[in-house]
Amino acid sequence: MTILTTLITRDELRAAVARGEVTVVDALPASYFDQQHLPGALNLFVDEARERAHEVLPDKNAAIVAYCSNSACANSEGVVRVLTSLGYTNVRKYREGIQDWVEAGLPTEATVSAA
Repeated sequence: MTILTTLITRDELRAAVARGEVTVVDALPASYFDQQHLPGALNLFVDEARERAHEVLPDKNAAIVAYCSNSACANSEGVVRVLTSLGYTNVRKYREGIQDWVEAGLPTEATVSAA
């Protein structure tokens, strides 16, 4: 059985973030996350998703959106699949990723200052 990942558009995501209705998950390695991520995003790198999901995302019914760098990046799809397999019920993917967000002129955050 093939599970189709539900997608979310930039405008839908921006509105959901503004309303506080979604948990945003950055599926990139921490080094990329630290440099730039969507406002309020949590870091859950795809390779660590199975081990860290319960710690980072305790509510399996919460609205969650995973993203990575752009539509060519497979990390967000990997995180969505892991979360779904672990019983998370409302997981979507922002396929266009942070590249699209930045190109649209939307704000980002950084964890560490650039050297």
